[in-house]
Amino acid sequence: MTAFFERKPKWISYAFVFIALILLSLSIRRGPEWNPAEKVVAQIAAPFQRFFVGTMRTVRDIWAKYFYLVETHQENVLLRRKLDLLRLENSRYQELLLANRRLQELLNFQENTDELLLPARVIGWDSSGLFRSITIDKGEHDGVTASMPVVNAEGVAGRIISVSPGYAQVLLVTDRNSSVDGLVQRSRGSGILKGRGSSGCLFEYVIKTCDIKNGDTIVTSGMGGVFPKGLYLGTVIQIEDSPNKLFKDVRVVPAVDFSKLEEVLVVSRSGVVSLPNPER
Repeated sequence: MTAFFERKPKWISYAFVFIALILLSLSIRRGPEWNPAEKVVAQIAAPFQRFFVGTMRTVRDIWAKYFYLVETHQENVLLRRKLDLLRLENSRYQELLLANRRLQELLNFQENTDELLLPARVIGWDSSGLFRSITIDKGEHDGVTASMPVVNAEGVAGRIISVSPGYAQVLLVTDRNSSVDGLVQRSRGSGILKGRGSSGCLFEYVIKTCDIKNGDTIVTSGMGGVFPKGLYLGTVIQIEDSPNKLFKDVRVVPAVDFSKLEEVLVVSRSGVVSLPNPER
């Protein structure tokens, strides 16, 4: 024990002196002012007190901010979920508005014709690359048969080429195997609308003397007994009249925007159709 006190570090002596000074100041203080011993103690202890108080404040602030951030994060998660739900609801609402608009256009089309029309929904597209066709959700059970015309409010989409009990395949007018007898609505010049795949259509066999211009409307002629007369086929966008050819080369943009085709009407009998103005 004696050996320990002989070898004790100097800081232990300093600590005893510091404690003694504190006790001394406490015992002899009589007024509000610091006495000399208290001043010494204050001078020594103040940096430690400042460090301790600052550390406590820092820890308190970090702790408070941590809980604040946790609560803010949770609120942000809830707000993001609500925002996602609102976006989903808005998307569904917009889709309903667009669907209602398309169906209204089909209804207006049906009111302007004497044809018996069967509404159908597009449920698939041909993916083989050999044909440009669609699949609709109406078939033999609904009275659909091969060669029936398929239209929408914009004009001719194609014709039925294959039927199953519940579905049917429609060959689009842009398919290279498609051909429809047509007329220049303004001048009554005749020709045949042929598909060119993704590049639109050609109006073929247009004689040299035919009065045809860019912007002219092409409609079905009613020849052949497949398509009713007067259905909108497309608009002339380019004419080439080469002296080395027997016929004019006429390019036509189809009436139907096939990239947005979702609902169609199957024409279940032939006749004359009174269409709204395609320039609408």
